[in-house]
Amino acid sequence: MTSSEHARFRPTTLPRLTPLPASPDVVVIGAGAAGIAAARTLIARGLAVAVLEARPRVGGRAVTAALRGRAIDLGAHWLHAGPINPLVALGHARHEPMRRAAQESHLVVGRRTGTPAEQAAFGRAFDIADRAIARAAAAPGADRPAAAGMPPALGPWRERIALVHGLVSGRPLTHVSLQDWPSMEYDENFFMDGGYGAYLARLAHGLPIALGSPVTRIARTAAGVSVETAGGATVRARAALITLPMMVLRESVRFDPPLPDATRRAIDGFLPGIYEHAVLHWPTAPFRGRDRLASIVGGRHRPPGLFTRIEGSPFHYVELDSVCTHAIDARRGGPDAARRLVRTMLAEPFGHGALHDLAIPAVTEWRHDPWSRGSWAVVPPGHADARTTLQVDVEDRLWFAGEALSQAQWGTVGGAWAEGERAAGAIAARLDARFERISPAAA
Repeated sequence: MTSSEHARFRPTTLPRLTPLPASPDVVVIGAGAAGIAAARTLIARGLAVAVLEARPRVGGRAVTAALRGRAIDLGAHWLHAGPINPLVALGHARHEPMRRAAQESHLVVGRRTGTPAEQAAFGRAFDIADRAIARAAAAPGADRPAAAGMPPALGPWRERIALVHGLVSGRPLTHVSLQDWPSMEYDENFFMDGGYGAYLARLAHGLPIALGSPVTRIARTAAGVSVETAGGATVRARAALITLPMMVLRESVRFDPPLPDATRRAIDGFLPGIYEHAVLHWPTAPFRGRDRLASIVGGRHRPPGLFTRIEGSPFHYVELDSVCTHAIDARRGGPDAARRLVRTMLAEPFGHGALHDLAIPAVTEWRHDPWSRGSWAVVPPGHADARTTLQVDVEDRLWFAGEALSQAQWGTVGGAWAEGERAAGAIAARLDARFERISPAAA
């Protein structure tokens, strides 16, 4: 399998892991947020757990690397939806160094800074669009593309708003289920000093995780499950919790016997969401204030997303959507093609001279990462029941978890964590009940 450019960077935090137990009750497949949350929950319930992770590190699509001496997230970096995100509550309880996301943002119209009146109009248009889509999503009737909920009367801001929603949805809104539109609490977002990926790695400290152990086959047996890895190892347990990304699960794991039709259809119906970062080191960038979004309106080339002055530093993100990455991949230019595209995008509003000290030390390629094959799972129109379908266990042997199962926080680390805890609780309750049925004391 080919490796993505971001896989070259070493994580800033490497937790101390413990050996796998000889006879685990549960095997957890994947050591991303859902797998870490599940392992912690199951161990707290007194169960023996073995975690198998394909990568040489923990964290999944959340990883923090050192770039030019600063910790920078190459995957997830927002702690979204603070009031409902369990990792925000846990961070507060652990006294982690979280900081609230800025409410201010930058607006560039053509080659000038947007006026206060334009800023206000842009904000109103966003609110109108969000309310309209939410109303359409709540209305009865057949599922439609989320684009059907976008109101036409948004003036010069409509194209920009559609671009942003397509970026944060992982696909253009024509590809996204309207019934699956999230109703997140966006007013309290946070960032983690030192990186979200590093925070997740700290939460894996002391867990029994085997790295470099990609799973290739999962068999249901009379006693539970038998899980095989590419290295030839076999782990047997009473149950398995599968937290792999949907695209990896669909293409890289064999189930014996085959999964039930409804489960298989749910997995196969997802689309890969695309959300990539070009990490900029740009000391003289024309932005002030830390951790602020910037929107560029007008012009031929527009960055879908721009996040400026990370922790007040010279680092920034240009966020690339599925349309951008499709163009990059069509040219077969890899990360260097992405770098050229980003420079073109920034030169139009700011001028080539402003880019004299711009460097792009990293470009992510989660869509080509063999253990991700996308940034998150997108529900297309007509597939809106997929997330709840996968929350049902298979024969008291297999459970699923991950961001793809979260209805309130899909596409987020917080959603993956919540689903890991949910599934682990269900497994513990089921195994306890099964033990009571077969124990002599119960008889």
